[in-house]
Amino acid sequence: MKEIYIVLAHTGTILSRMIKLYTRKKYTHSSIALEKDLKCMYSFGRLNPYNPFWGGFVIEGKNIGTFKRFKNTHVGVYSMEVTDEQYKNIKNEIERFNREKKEYKFNILGMFLTSINIKLKRENYFYCAEFVKYILESQNIATNLPDIIKPNDFTNLENIKLIYEGKLREYNLK
Repeated sequence: MKEIYIVLAHTGTILSRMIKLYTRKKYTHSSIALEKDLKCMYSFGRLNPYNPFWGGFVIEGKNIGTFKRFKNTHVGVYSMEVTDEQYKNIKNEIERFNREKKEYKFNILGMFLTSINIKLKRENYFYCAEFVKYILESQNIATNLPDIIKPNDFTNLENIKLIYEGKLREYNLK
């Protein structure tokens, strides 16, 4: 067995504060990581830390991109056990997204429509939670997630365990 990590975040950006105000939920962004150190997290989000509307497949990290710019990002880090084969396949699928990242776009309209419970699914378009859900479901993990997915929905998964909550910059492997 191996572990993967789902990282739920609230960066404090203007966009994330608007989302949080509307949803009244703790987290406004989700990523998936394959290693506990969180040096590489994968998601759909800002390609440029200064522009919330230009997005796509991103590799995030504590000191990379948006998280580097917004140092007070609050996170919940959750671990989940998967089989060795699921882990390998998840890794391969993420690597495929990275190789083909120009083929994928940020589903900003779909993200906003979730607030009024409308699902907009377009081929090769994802927002953060759609991507994490897609990766999990590609391996038949967490197939009970709602169709219109939001970052906080991942906290309801059966085999997920909170391992850290606090500022991302203070996260370490103690």
